[in-house]
Amino acid sequence: MSQNSPVRFHQQAHDALEDKELRSNFRGAMDYLRNKRRDAFPDANEEKTVRDRAQAIRQRCLSKLPDLLEKLETQCQRNGIQVHWAQNSEEANALFGDIAAKHSAKLMVKGKSMVSEEIGLNHHMEKQGVQCLESDMGEYIVQLDGDTPSHIIMPAIHKNKQQVSDTFEHNITDFTPTTDVDSLINTGRSMLRQAYQDADIGISGVNFPVAETGTLCLVENEGNGRMCTTIPDVHIAITGIEKVVEFLSDIPPLYSALTRSATGQNITTYFNMISGPRKEGELDGPKEVHLVLLDNGRTQAYHDEELRKTLQCIRCGACMNHCPVYTRIGGHAYGTVYPGPIGKIMSPHMMGLEDTKSIVTASSLCGACEEVCPVRIPIPAMLQRLRQEAKNDTAEGNAPLRGQNSDESTIEKLTMKSFAYAASHPSLYHNALGVARKMNGIIPNNLGHWTQCRVKPKLAMQSLKAKLAKRKGEEK
Repeated sequence: MSQNSPVRFHQQAHDALEDKELRSNFRGAMDYLRNKRRDAFPDANEEKTVRDRAQAIRQRCLSKLPDLLEKLETQCQRNGIQVHWAQNSEEANALFGDIAAKHSAKLMVKGKSMVSEEIGLNHHMEKQGVQCLESDMGEYIVQLDGDTPSHIIMPAIHKNKQQVSDTFEHNITDFTPTTDVDSLINTGRSMLRQAYQDADIGISGVNFPVAETGTLCLVENEGNGRMCTTIPDVHIAITGIEKVVEFLSDIPPLYSALTRSATGQNITTYFNMISGPRKEGELDGPKEVHLVLLDNGRTQAYHDEELRKTLQCIRCGACMNHCPVYTRIGGHAYGTVYPGPIGKIMSPHMMGLEDTKSIVTASSLCGACEEVCPVRIPIPAMLQRLRQEAKNDTAEGNAPLRGQNSDESTIEKLTMKSFAYAASHPSLYHNALGVARKMNGIIPNNLGHWTQCRVKPKLAMQSLKAKLAKRKGEEK
């Protein structure tokens, strides 16, 4: 299992850059996904309309979040769905453990859910003697390896066909090595099919919980989500509290923005709408449906008007596919469940800035992420805000973010104060520059992180002001 941590981001990023196979895998995958998204929005005016509408829906729903959550709970309970609230990962895992114990469960089969990754559900259930089997093909592959997802949409995107074949060869009895994609997929399907029948509990995420109707909407391409939510007698869905939408009519615009931004599809293969457990006379569906609503730092972001925009995310992954940092180092280098640009602004709320202060600086602030975000999250501006939070206390009136001041540097503060003083006293400033020019030859070549990929700075022997004054004198 990957032991990466955001605390060791710089070394992990360096290691990823040295891995030629990893970089080749990501280069091909990222080019493919960027082209798919581009082709899905051939009309720039339509793209603007789709993004504007999706942004407006998410902002409207977030502005009413407390009321919508209460309404969602009421409507779900009216539909027969049991609703649970979890403040953090520990509470969420305890809820899963209690439900599993109640049903003497030994096997859970799980559709794709990044929130379940966020709480470390698989490992928690394993400690209780319950196997939690991934059924999404990408998730299944990384689970066989004891690995973690490297992308929120395509968990095994860091692997090529040969690596997947090697994974199957090491973990599946009587597997014949092959790099034929169809054969690999069929192998995975054959291994998973019986698990749906044997599982005591099915688990899924939720893309859009609808407050108006108490409906849980699930977007997928493989059909495994539908199997997980209909065959086992018990279905547990888990989602972050920010995902709730107000009306069923909000879904089509968000669905269009999500699928085209994520995989370049106009619509996915499956769209599931779950409204409750099996009713009398129905032939399939679970006998119990549970919904776990997770906070885990989201309330902290919600109470800050600027940082609340983080919660607009609909988990398409487009920001990752276009980020010049992510596309070169992949998701594991970040050491967080949510990597890439969206992970850099989400993870501090979940883990605190003390652990994530390095990843908020892992950006060129080029703005590519904001340009493709279907809900227009201003990620570069928010990264700048989080960098300030890591250096200083939050502005008065904002909800505190754990780990503020963790990146404070006494030397840096003294340096900036000294520069500010010199810059406000012209004679001191120009005299200091004159001294610095004479010291050009003794400035060390190694100036920390700055010279890892740059040459040391060298001051011109004559300032621009002096050159202009000289030119003016010559013209006279």
